[in-house]
Amino acid sequence: MSAHAELAALERAIAAAPSAIVAFSGGVDSSLVAAASVRVLGERALAVTAVSPALATGELDGARSVARAVGITHRTITTDELAREGYRRNGEDRCYHCKSELYDRLAALGAGEGYAVVYSGANVDDLGDWRPGLRAAADHDVRHPLVESGFRKEDVRRWASALAIPSADKPAMPCLASRLPYGTRVDPVVLAQVDRAELAVRALGYRDLRVRHLGTAARVELAEDDLAKARTPGAPAAIVAAVIAAGYGTVQVAEQPLRSGSFTGKLLPLAIST
Repeated sequence: MSAHAELAALERAIAAAPSAIVAFSGGVDSSLVAAASVRVLGERALAVTAVSPALATGELDGARSVARAVGITHRTITTDELAREGYRRNGEDRCYHCKSELYDRLAALGAGEGYAVVYSGANVDDLGDWRPGLRAAADHDVRHPLVESGFRKEDVRRWASALAIPSADKPAMPCLASRLPYGTRVDPVVLAQVDRAELAVRALGYRDLRVRHLGTAARVELAEDDLAKARTPGAPAAIVAAVIAAGYGTVQVAEQPLRSGSFTGKLLPLAIST
């Protein structure tokens, strides 16, 4: 498929509905869907960002910036996934309960204001991953135009760059609850602690990272591009001090690079601890 045909396929998928709400995090996937939706549907496209204690600091500002850049109308809603026991319990289906809350709210918004469909930013690569949220999407008849038009992650980033979308190279930023191992109850105090710790490490100049919550201990995982910097003299101690200041008693820095979803499998070896 030619490059032009790729974008045309995405726009055809979006044009199949007369109006749409885009579940909009401000990440590259939902940003491309939002940009294509406003190209096709104009004022009949609405980007909606959910705000809750699981949203990392800075993500809402980023979403607003992207929405302005692509020209789509943007709105926020408040979700209360913490009111759902299935979410607080933090089993392997946590994302199902989170997305069910989101899609319940978006469906109500769409019904009240006459939007025909809800679009997500899921792409083809997501289909091969553990994504309970896709089951919630199916329950709510949410459509995935990137999947329908055959977009993989590399296609998404290429087109986001071609369309000058600000989030084209933005690292993935799943909700803060993903930093808790399955079985550790989700609590707003813990989510805030994780958020503080990640902000503190970012302030040291690291861009793509996770602070994994392990009770009174924390595990810091850094993207491969940042590992060399983290191994320079004084850097490990600075990372540890930043995370301890957020309220953790013991901090470990992973030797191997960040792997998204590492709590669904075996944890990576530890290299630096204090």
